[in-house]
Amino acid sequence: MPNPADFQIDIADGIVVIKNQNTTIGYSRFTSAGDVEYIYVNPMYRRQGYGTLLLDEIRSIAGQIGAIHTPVSPLGTAFFGALDIALPDSAIGQPDAKAR
Repeated sequence: MPNPADFQIDIADGIVVIKNQNTTIGYSRFTSAGDVEYIYVNPMYRRQGYGTLLLDEIRSIAGQIGAIHTPVSPLGTAFFGALDIALPDSAIGQPDAKAR
């Protein structure tokens, strides 16, 4: 997990932002019901626990992680899957329909 001395967390109007003195590390937009509308972690900081930290902040504010809004990228699908957070069927990539 990231060292709390290395970043700060700002929360306002349904948005959680993690930043350090140089850059925004990640952010997420969420509803009062805990629905995750958008989540992003700067590529330089991925796989270091910041995405999970964003979700932990949402859970502490809303009391739960609700629905995950679409679209969800392949990286996001792997991230939520690793945390056993279900995605709506529409978030999972569908094979292309064959041309008629």
